[in-house]
Amino acid sequence: MRSRIAVCTCAALVSLAATQLFGCTLPAAAARPGPAEGASHTAAVWDDAALQDVLTYARAQRTTGLLIVHRGRVIAEHNWPLPAEAASFRAAFVHGQAADGSLLEDVASQQKSFIAILAGVALDQGLLDIDKPVSAYVGPGWTRAASATESNITVRHLLEMTSGLREDLSVEAEPGRRFFYNTPAYAVTKRVLEQAAGRPLDELTRRWLTEPLGMGQTAWRQRPPALADVGNPTGLVTTPRDLAKLGQLVLDRGLAPDGRRVISETQLDLMLRRTAANPAYGRLWWLNGGTHAFGAGAGAPRREGPLIPAAPSDLVVALGAHDRKLFVVPSRQLIVVRTGQATPARDFNQQLWLRLSKAFAS
Repeated sequence: MRSRIAVCTCAALVSLAATQLFGCTLPAAAARPGPAEGASHTAAVWDDAALQDVLTYARAQRTTGLLIVHRGRVIAEHNWPLPAEAASFRAAFVHGQAADGSLLEDVASQQKSFIAILAGVALDQGLLDIDKPVSAYVGPGWTRAASATESNITVRHLLEMTSGLREDLSVEAEPGRRFFYNTPAYAVTKRVLEQAAGRPLDELTRRWLTEPLGMGQTAWRQRPPALADVGNPTGLVTTPRDLAKLGQLVLDRGLAPDGRRVISETQLDLMLRRTAANPAYGRLWWLNGGTHAFGAGAGAPRREGPLIPAAPSDLVVALGAHDRKLFVVPSRQLIVVRTGQATPARDFNQQLWLRLSKAFAS
C-alpha cells in the first residue's frame, strides 16, 4: 500500500494549480493565486480524527484509490491493493499500475465527463453544433428508428441523455422528453466528435485535454470481451491523480496549470447547467442540489431532493460503474477521487459525505 496524509500550511497565496498533486510549481507569471483571506490555513480546516474515519470507511468499501485535494493541496492520498478474490475485476478493469502505486483503471462511465469537456472544446472551436442532428455527423442509419425520427435526435440529446432511444437504439420516446441513462447512445458521441474535428478520438483527447493538463496516465483502451458488448467498446484508463487534474480544470474555470485556456467559461457553465428532464444532470456530468433526481439504472425512479443530501449543493460529479467517483466542490475548492470495486454499502455517496463533512470543519 502506498499512502500519504498531508495537511499543508501555505505562507501566502495558494496556487490553484496543485503544486503537490501535479508534482511541479508554476512559473510566477503563470501562477493563479487563491483567495487572499483564508488561503494560508488549509491545515486548520481539517479534523485529523474525522479524516481518519473517512479513510477507514473508504478502505472498508473495497476502495483501491482515495485522493482528497483542497485548494490545490493533497490532504490525503491512499492506494490499496486489490484482494486476490478480485480476479474478475482485475481482468476487466485494471491495466497495470502507475509509478505512484495507484492502479490504472478503466473508470467506466466517468469517461462520459471527459467527452463532455471535449465536446465543449469542439464548440469553442466552431467544429461542433450540438443542435444539429446526430446523423449530420455520422450519417443516417445509426439507430433502429425511422429516418424521420432519427433526424430529430440531436447531439444535445446524446449529451443530456434524452435521445428517446432504448439501449438497442430503437425508439421509446420523443427526443428531449425524458431522461434515460443510455450508454450505447452516448457512445455515438465519440464518433460525432471524430467526424466534427476530422481527427481520431485519441488525438483529440491528447491535444485538447491530457497534454495541457499533464494527465500522462490517461488513455483510451480497447475493452476486453467481457465489457465490449455493452455498446461502448473503448474504455478510458486513468488514475486518481489524473482524475483530480480534470477536477482541477473545473475549479480553475477551464484553465490548464500553465494558464492556457482548455475550455471557455461559457461552455463549462453550459456543461454544468441543469437539464429540464433531470435537474441532477447536465451534459454528461451529475449535479447535486436539485429538487429531484433520476438515477442511472434502467427504469430508475424519480427521487425527491438532491442527488447526495449530505454533500454541498454545488457539488458536480463524474460517476462510473463500481462506484468510481470524481467529486468537485467549487465553493470549497475541494476534489475527492475514489476508485476501486463496487462498494458493499448501497448509500456509499451519502455515508462518505457525512464523514467528509465532519472532517472538513469549516
